[in-house]
Amino acid sequence: MTSHRDQKLLPTIIGFLLFFFSTNIFASNDSVLDSVQNAAEELIKQQISLPEKGELKIEAAKLDNRLRFSSCSSPLAASLPGKQTLSGNVTVLVQCPTENWQLYVPVNVQLTLPKVVAAVALGRGMVLTPDKLSVQMIESRFQRGRSFDDPREIIGSKVKRSVKAGEMVQARDICLVCRNDSVIIRAGTGGLNIVTKGKALSDGAIGDEIRVQNTKSRRMIDAIITAVGEVTVKY
Repeated sequence: MTSHRDQKLLPTIIGFLLFFFSTNIFASNDSVLDSVQNAAEELIKQQISLPEKGELKIEAAKLDNRLRFSSCSSPLAASLPGKQTLSGNVTVLVQCPTENWQLYVPVNVQLTLPKVVAAVALGRGMVLTPDKLSVQMIESRFQRGRSFDDPREIIGSKVKRSVKAGEMVQARDICLVCRNDSVIIRAGTGGLNIVTKGKALSDGAIGDEIRVQNTKSRRMIDAIITAVGEVTVKY
C-alpha cells in the first residue's frame, strides 16, 4: 500500500516530470525554428555574389515560438518562391520533405557598397573639391544610375544638379567635361601621341563619348572623356 508520505510526494513528482518534458519540448521546438532560420539565411548567402569592398547583412525574422513543428529527419529544403529581387525584404520557403511541413520565412537583406556622397550641399555650378565629398556605405537597392566609389574620379567636376548633403553623387549630377569647356584632346596609337586643344559640344562624365571640336582645324570628332578637361580619341 502507498504510504501517506508517498501520496504527498506523488503530485510533486508528477509536476516535476511535466515540467521536464514540457521544457524539452520547447527546447526541441526552438531548435527546429533555429534550423529553419539558418536554412533561409544560407540560401540567400548562396544566391548573392559579394562585390569587392561590399558588406552583406542577412537576417531572418524571429519566428513565433508558438509554432509547432516536428524535428526534420532529412535536410531542410529552402527555395525562393516567385520572382524576387535579393534586396530589402525577401521571402524564403523552407520545407521538410520527410515530415511534410513548410514555412515561409521573411529575410531582410542589406547589401551595402562604398559610394561618394556630398559632404555639404552642392549647388549648380559649384566645382567639386575633396572637402565637399566623402564616402559612405549605401544600400545597393537605393542606388539608381551611375555612381562613384572614389572621390578622386570626380574632383574638379562641375555640379549640374543640386545635391543635398549626405546624398549620393551620380553621373547625371555633374559634368567632368561641360558643354563649351576648353579641353585637351589626346589622340594616338602605339608610341605616337598627339595633343591638341578643343571645345566640348556637350556634357559628360568619365567614360562618356561626346562631340568635340578641334580648335585649330574646326573639325568635329567623337572622343571619350578620360579626366577632368581631357578627352581621348583612338585611331
